[in-house]
Amino acid sequence: MILAVDFGSTFTKVTAVSDTKIVGTAKAFTTIQTDIRDGLDIALMELHRQTGPLEYSHRFAASSAGGGLKMVALGLVPALTAKAASMAACNAGAKVVKTFSYELSDAEAQEIYDINPDLILLSGGTDGGNKEVILHNAKILANIGRDFCVIIAGNKSAASDAAKILGKNAVVCGNVMPEFNKLDILPAKDAIRTIFMEKIVEAKGLGEIAKTFSAPIIPTPLAVFEGAQLLSESLGSILVVDVGGATTDVYSMCDGTPTIPNVVQKGLPEPFAKRSVEGDLGMRYSMDALVEGDKDLETYQVKCIANPSYIPPPHSSDVMLDEKIAGIAVDIAVERHSGRLEQFFTPYGESFCQIGKDLTKIKYVIGLGGSIIYSKNSQNILSNAIQNKNDFLKPTNPRFLIDKEYIFSAMGLLSRYKKSLALKILKKEMMEV
Repeated sequence: MILAVDFGSTFTKVTAVSDTKIVGTAKAFTTIQTDIRDGLDIALMELHRQTGPLEYSHRFAASSAGGGLKMVALGLVPALTAKAASMAACNAGAKVVKTFSYELSDAEAQEIYDINPDLILLSGGTDGGNKEVILHNAKILANIGRDFCVIIAGNKSAASDAAKILGKNAVVCGNVMPEFNKLDILPAKDAIRTIFMEKIVEAKGLGEIAKTFSAPIIPTPLAVFEGAQLLSESLGSILVVDVGGATTDVYSMCDGTPTIPNVVQKGLPEPFAKRSVEGDLGMRYSMDALVEGDKDLETYQVKCIANPSYIPPPHSSDVMLDEKIAGIAVDIAVERHSGRLEQFFTPYGESFCQIGKDLTKIKYVIGLGGSIIYSKNSQNILSNAIQNKNDFLKPTNPRFLIDKEYIFSAMGLLSRYKKSLALKILKKEMMEV
């Protein structure tokens, strides 16, 4: 028997898995403000009430509690190294709060101080290229006065000097863009994951409970990312939309190159497996962008902020408000994740270039998060992922699935131990709507 635990920003979810199937699932409100073990104990009591007493040979966990892994990314040029750094951080399961470009100003240094990130990814310059910006930014970061870790993933000619400036909290890894327009985000992704396991878990109050698990705790978005990668091996191109209490995360598993004739790709190449996180699109903690201009939604927001664990009673008017907000979150998040077309002119007439990923041929859109899973109108919510503007390359004719048992992150965790079983369960539990 295997136990998978997801310490979420709002709920702690537990999943018990045997050698062949899911035995049971349960959840409880995450108790990050007191002792995170309290919420876990309540969730396990509910699980064992359903299943009877269980003994676990292995216990795995992921966490986005306490705001998850809060990061700032720095680069040289917004569309190049800064974007590459942000992409590496997102794919490692971080919540990228802000991305900065060029030399940091005093005002931007103050902004980083106010953000108080867990981790900073410092990039800039191709290998053998610009040194000045990354060294300038290292000096600024060294004087900010916060206890964050810094991963240096920029010009290799300047990396060791930047590490000396920053001191003990700096780690050097491979450049996220060693050559112009060439991405290499895996070294930075691995470094982020290692620091999360070694330092951030302790800072989030998970240090003691981490000792009770069979492997290090990883960020929840990373577990979902690995679950999405696994499922795409069987289903083909997929888009996963996770509407949560604090963020809306989007994961695309597809080639993303242009599918429209005579369209050329512009900018950085996009990875096959990509995650984006929208920190201003949450169902409880960050609703401003979702309710702006709608008086009914703004009134509902006040209720949700006062009680983040609030679940609308069935058949109440609040259910429709919750579904409307979730639909807006899906629409905006998928639009931001997808590529877009830009018009330009040549001596031979009008042409178009593609910036970002082409998601038009995505086969499946998969909904995660309570507002989608427990809705009777989940298809309507997910339909907001479909292309509604010609310039954004959102999916055009996908099928819709939902994670009906809330087990996606659990299967991402399980895939590290029993990959074939995790894939079997994922395929079985995804429900078409």
